[in-house]
Amino acid sequence: MPEASLAAKAAAAVDGARAIADTAALVRVPSITGSEEAVQDLVAKLMAEAGLEVRRIDVDPVAFAEDPDFPGSEMPRTALPIVVGRVPGTRPGPRVLLVGHVDVVPLGDLANWTVEPFGAEIRDGRMYGRGTCDMKGGVASIVAAIRAIISSGAAAQLAGEVLFVSVPSEEDGGQGMLAAIRAGITGDMAIITEATSLDVVVAHGGAITFRLVVPGRAAHASRRMEGVSALANLETLSAALAADEQRRNAAETDPLMTPLGLPYPTIIGTVACGDWASTVMDKVVAEGRYGVPLGRTARQAEEDLRDVIADACEADPFLRHHPATVEITGGRFSSARIAVDHALPVGLAEAVESVTGRKPAFKGVPYGADMRLLVNEGKTPTVIFGPGDVRLAHTANEWVPLDEVETCARVLAAWLVRTTRP
Repeated sequence: MPEASLAAKAAAAVDGARAIADTAALVRVPSITGSEEAVQDLVAKLMAEAGLEVRRIDVDPVAFAEDPDFPGSEMPRTALPIVVGRVPGTRPGPRVLLVGHVDVVPLGDLANWTVEPFGAEIRDGRMYGRGTCDMKGGVASIVAAIRAIISSGAAAQLAGEVLFVSVPSEEDGGQGMLAAIRAGITGDMAIITEATSLDVVVAHGGAITFRLVVPGRAAHASRRMEGVSALANLETLSAALAADEQRRNAAETDPLMTPLGLPYPTIIGTVACGDWASTVMDKVVAEGRYGVPLGRTARQAEEDLRDVIADACEADPFLRHHPATVEITGGRFSSARIAVDHALPVGLAEAVESVTGRKPAFKGVPYGADMRLLVNEGKTPTVIFGPGDVRLAHTANEWVPLDEVETCARVLAAWLVRTTRP
C-alpha cells in the first residue's frame, strides 16, 4: 500500500472514544509529583492492552541524585518508576520516541476548584481535572496512536522501532527523563506530547529556582535608624534582578522567542521574614525563579544569577560587608532548540497538515521541559506537540479539548507511518 494511503488508514483507525476513556482513567489516578507508582501501573496496563512490549525501569532516587547532571527535585520521593512500551519493526530503521510524563502538580487551594480535581468530568467537549492538559491528554494520544498503527496493520510494515516512554518527575526537574536516558532510552527523534494547541514547539527557554538569604541588623523599632532592615536590602537585590531581567530579555533577537514579550522572566515567589513587629528585621529568606535564555544552560544561568547578586551587594554599603547568599534549589531547566528545517519538525508539520488541513506554527516557549534532556543529554532531536493550551496547565479547573486529544493521536499515527516506512 502506498505510504500516503497507509498513513491515512492508520490515522482513521484512531478510536476517539477509547482515547477519551483512557484520558479519564489516567486523570482519575492522583499522581502528584513524587507519587507516580499507581499511574505508571495503569500506563503499563494500557500499553499491554494496545499490543506493546512493556518494560519497567525502577530507579533508586537516592542513588540517582548522585548523577553529575542531576536536574534537581522539589518533592520527596521513594521511587522513580519509568515505563517503556515498544513496537518492533520488521527491518532496520530509525528508533522513534513518543514521550509523556504522568506526574501532576499539587491542587492548590481547593476553594478555587468548581469540579472534582480528579473526577475527569466532561462538559461541552472538554475534560476537566488536574493533569488533563498537563499532560494526561497527551499521554492518552500516544496510546491511541500506537493502538491505531497496530490495529490498522501499519505496524507490520514498520522499519526500526517505536518506543512509548512514560516518565515521572517532569514537574520538579526531569529526573525521570534523565534516568530513562541513562538506561539507554534515546533515539533518532522524539516527540513530547505536552500541551501546544497542536502547534510544533522547536525551542524553549529554561529556569532555575533559587533561595536568597539576605542579612540585616536588628534594632528596636524606636531606634530603627541604628538597624538595617533586611527587607530593604531585599528590595535592593530585587531591583537588581529586575534590571537584569530587562537586559536579558532586551538582548534576545531570536524570532522564535521575541514574540513572547518576556521569554525569560525572573520573580520572587516567597518571602519569609521578621519575628517581632517592633524589631528591625535582621534576616529575610526569599525564593524565586530565574529564567534561562535560549542557548544557555542551567549552570551558566546560575553563574549569571550569582554575578547579579554579587554586584548588587558590592554596590551597597551594608551588603558589601554582609553579602546575601544564593542557593540553587529545585529543578534546573536548561534551554533547548532544534532547527526549524530539521526533518522532525518539517515531517511532523506535513503530517499535521495532511490530517487537519492546517499548517501548524513553529514556536518557541518560555518554560522548561524534558525536551532539553533529550536534546542535550540524550542527543535526540526532539519537539513538543500535543493537545491543550499550556496556559491552563497548573490552574484550578484545568481542562483539555477532547477533539484535540483525538486529533493529536491521528497526527501521531500518520507521522509514525511516514517516519518509519523504509
